[in-house]
This record gives sequence, C-alpha cells and structure tokens, in this order.
Amino acid sequence: MSVVVVGLNHRTVPLALLERVTIDDARLPKALHDVLSHDHVSEAVVLSTCNRTEVYVVAEKFHPAYGDLRTFFSELAFAAPEELADHLYVHDADAAAGHLFRVASGIDSAVVGEAEILGQVRRSWEIAQTEGAAGSQLNLLFRHALEVGKRARTETGIGRHVASVSTAAVAMAAQRLGSLEGRSILVMGAGEMGEGMVRALAANGVSDIRIANRTWENAAELAERLGGTPIRLAELDAALSEVDLLLTGTGANSMIIEHSDIERVMRARSDREILVVDVAVPRDVDPAAADIPGVTILDMDDLRAFAEAGMSERRREVASVEAMCAEELERYLSVISARGVAPLVSRLHEQSEEIRVGELDRLRARLGDLDERQLEALDALTKGIVAKLLHQPTVRLKDAAGSPRGERLAEALRDLFEL
Repeated sequence: MSVVVVGLNHRTVPLALLERVTIDDARLPKALHDVLSHDHVSEAVVLSTCNRTEVYVVAEKFHPAYGDLRTFFSELAFAAPEELADHLYVHDADAAAGHLFRVASGIDSAVVGEAEILGQVRRSWEIAQTEGAAGSQLNLLFRHALEVGKRARTETGIGRHVASVSTAAVAMAAQRLGSLEGRSILVMGAGEMGEGMVRALAANGVSDIRIANRTWENAAELAERLGGTPIRLAELDAALSEVDLLLTGTGANSMIIEHSDIERVMRARSDREILVVDVAVPRDVDPAAADIPGVTILDMDDLRAFAEAGMSERRREVASVEAMCAEELERYLSVISARGVAPLVSRLHEQSEEIRVGELDRLRARLGDLDERQLEALDALTKGIVAKLLHQPTVRLKDAAGSPRGERLAEALRDLFEL
C-alpha cells in the first residue's frame, strides 16, 4: 500500500481549466466519497485551493489507482481524459510525501510563503477525517506535513513580506493604481480571503472600505470588527458606480458579476475607469468584461506574475525551506519504516513468548518440588534469556528498516521463523 497524489496546479494548467476542477468545502465530502468508490483506493484527502486541486490516496496498486484518479478529474472538469493527461502530475511513495511537505511549507504556491495554505491543508485533512476517508497512513502524513509547514514559517523567513494571496492582491492593486491613498474600495466576500483583503487595506491606510457579501450578517460583522461599511447585494450596482477598485475573492461556484452588470455600471460612471482584482477560483467577475472601455481586470494569472517579480528577495529562503523539507522527509520515512517492521518484530516476540510459556507449562509437572518463589525466578530467567536472544536481531532489523538490507533481513526473519 502506497501514498499516491494526482493533481493540477497553477503551473500545469491555464486558469480557465483550473477553475473547472476547483472544489469548495461544501462539495468536498461528495468528492471524497467519489474517490473512495473506486476499487483501488482505501484512503483519501482532497486538497482544493485557488492554486491547485490535488487528491492524495492510499493505493494498493499504482497504475489502477492513477487510472481511477484520472477518471475522477475528467468527470470533475467535464473533459475527456486525453484533454487532462498532459496537465496532470503524479507522485507516489516518498515523492508524494515530499510534494505535500513543499505545499504545506508554502514554496509550491503562486505567492511563495503564503500563509493561507497551511490552514487549507489542515481543513482538507479534517474534512477527510470527519468523512472517514483518512486512515492511519494519511493521518500520519498530513500530521507531519502540518509540522513541516509550521517549522518553515518559524525557522525561515519564507513568510515575511507579502505572504498571502489577499495581501498580494492588495499590493498588486496599489502598484497598478500608483497608490491606494484616498481611494474608494469595494471588497466582495467576507470569508478568509475577504478578511485578509480588508486587513491589508486598513494597513495601507485606506479609510473608505465597503464590504459586500451574499450573507449580509457576515459583511456587517466584518465591517464592525475591522472597520468599513457593509453593502447589501441589492446595493452592489450603486457601490460599483462609485468605487475606484473592486477586490473580490469569494468561494462562489459561479460568476457573481456578469458582463452586462459591468456594462450597466460603466454607463453610470460617466467614463470613470475602474480596476477589478479578481483572485477567486472560479472567477467572480466575467473576464470578458475587460473588453469594456474603462475596465481593467486582473486575475490569478496576473497575481502569479506579480508575485514572481518579487521572488528575488526570497530565493535564499526557498533554498532553506527546500533543505528543511528534505530533512523532514528523511525523518518521516524513518518513522514509516519503523512502523513497517513493527508488526513483524511484534509477531516474533509474541511467537517467542508463546514457545517460552508452552515449554514451562509442559515441564511444570517435573518442577512440582519448586516453591512459588523459585517458579517466579525461573519465569524471570527464561524471559531474560528470550529477551537477550531477540534484542540484537530486533535492533538490527529496525536500524535497517526501509533499506534493501532491511528488506532482506525481514524476509529472512519471515522464512526462518515462519512469521
């Protein structure tokens, strides 16, 4: 049984295809059960963010499991398997663990070092646990991955400066507009992304922040907590006709603002330009609206280019995190190897104890003249002899676990003792 990960991310597919395979938290349970319905999968965790959709599974056989997951992605995207084949990446065993460690540490993100990914990894794992999809192997892997992510952010500088999609979106908007000072800004969404944008705007000294959300209470609560003006969706056109910038990053499954909505708003703006930064996946604003005069739309592709331009300061930190991930992978593999030989070692000790007890029982009639104290001494003596005989083979087997030599020793042990 091996861990396999199959996925698509911001580097392997265009945004238009990535948003077709994005799965929000509400749909994750069904996705998990769809994956588990395949014969060659016994555990599963689905990780879907604005940068990636990945499926981690425990598979008995690699090739059948890969075929199952390719089918899963094809059905998700409503595309033929051949259309996705060149875009899918796959890792198994050690490489799958190493990939997850890089994801959790933030160095595989579009915005390198971004903070949101660690929470997204944790939430995906928790949902898989709740649905009974994650078992002992994936629980061990994801627990270790979260440790790696935390260590990356406390022991390196990977999380300094622009370290989230929301703060990067605000920084990109500020660069495009020259400054946010004196600007009127509408934030669409009151979830994690929206809150991050509002915080970043407030840190930039923006005073006119309007917050719209499908649930009015959430918009009002965020506005009261961080400062701003809540906007009802019925008032969206009026707000868009006044603001200089729209920032949006909701978790909606379909577009919220259509081409016709933007056309209507632009007529009310009297030729005043508007900048739209849409970092939602799938997108909240119809990208075709960028053809309307006076409208500029920036999306996740633009954000990735913006983040890449600022990567020079982080190259050294990325190398440090890569080294740390390699070190953690070694530690993880040693744990996995030890767990792998543990049942064999346990069975050897159990069999030896059965033989020891059986021999004492067989000879008990001949030991009838021994008192209780002498019998206890004899029991302790035989236990000690067995323990000493098994100590060195056990230590050697555990030390060699995970290596070709360890496999040879384990196989020899099985043959010699019929385990």
